[in-house]
Amino acid sequence: MFERVPSAPPDPILGLSAAFAADDRSHKISLGVGEYRDASGKTPVLDVVRAAEARLLAAGSSKTYLPIDGTPAYGRLVRELVFGQDRADSADTVTVQTPGGTGALRVAADFIANHFPDARIWLPDPTWANHPKIFEAARVPCLSYRYYNSEAKGLDAPGMLEALQQTEKGDVVLLHACCHNPSGVDLDADTWQAAGKLLADRGALALVDFAYQGFGDGLEQDAAGLRLFCEQVPEMFVATSYSKNFGLYQDRVGALTVVTGSADRAETVLSQLKICVRTSFSNPPAHGSALVTCILSDEGLRADWRAELTQMRERINGMRQTLVEGLQRHGGSQDFSFITRQKGMFSFSGLDPKQVERLREEHAVYIVGSGRINVAGVTPDNVDALCRAVVSVL
Repeated sequence: MFERVPSAPPDPILGLSAAFAADDRSHKISLGVGEYRDASGKTPVLDVVRAAEARLLAAGSSKTYLPIDGTPAYGRLVRELVFGQDRADSADTVTVQTPGGTGALRVAADFIANHFPDARIWLPDPTWANHPKIFEAARVPCLSYRYYNSEAKGLDAPGMLEALQQTEKGDVVLLHACCHNPSGVDLDADTWQAAGKLLADRGALALVDFAYQGFGDGLEQDAAGLRLFCEQVPEMFVATSYSKNFGLYQDRVGALTVVTGSADRAETVLSQLKICVRTSFSNPPAHGSALVTCILSDEGLRADWRAELTQMRERINGMRQTLVEGLQRHGGSQDFSFITRQKGMFSFSGLDPKQVERLREEHAVYIVGSGRINVAGVTPDNVDALCRAVVSVL
């Protein structure tokens, strides 16, 4: 029977890592996969994570299963980061722990498919390459709305709001909370509020993907738009990930939080979310969530985490400025200042697929075919070579 199974194409992002690993050129540069890199090009383990791991090891906690929805302490801390202290204990809001943000999105997709069978999900154009695949796998039809203005290299707010006028009651709209992947272009406060009012008026439900809190302008600043939006809508999904801001990539730490509008509905929704979890991965992994809980529950560790997160954010922002200056210094005639206005790890460079291919073949520079660059992969040691390569293919 397996003879009938066709070969699948490599993942456009993770497949890039395999190609990079197979390249034997010593000067190769990887700017594809969305991992934070330090100034030496390594993906570090945060010092605060090492400290928390030492505490957990000393405590000798059991390896028993977690509850289907994860631990209550973790869920509350997730809600506190997303919504703030005042809404962390809101009776109309529930959280289930998931294997990373991708797991949260898949649980949401399964819930939508099971309980809103006529719903369509609207995705921004562009969006993370895995978004449509997750919802298509759950049999949720995908549509797109305008988001990025390629000429202005910024947000197309009028186009976005016009497109979302086409949503129907019961549809779901995916929004990026901050550090939009792949463009690095975020919603402003006015657009958050306008989108919230529009979706509430049309009876559409929001699913906010919040994968990079703290990588844009700061923990509270990156949540500000979502919190404004929450004032406009009675119900919503929020998928969160702690891969980036805690550096817990391989520990797969995430959560799906649902604002339901009432305590009774919250209890019902949680019961159905548990079924989605049980039939998908049974119950969540413990180690990563225990680290997040340990760090956020201790005043000293939390302060240390915020300091390390600030360092990561400032390094990325510093490399954005260095990249712009380097492109100009090496002969780039275009205005690259848009790179410094983008937020988070990614930059939509404007390079087309042929230029991306030339970068890989001629210069051993690996970026995603869409032209998305992981700015966190730019270092003081490789920035000049990168700038020369980019200018040569423009």
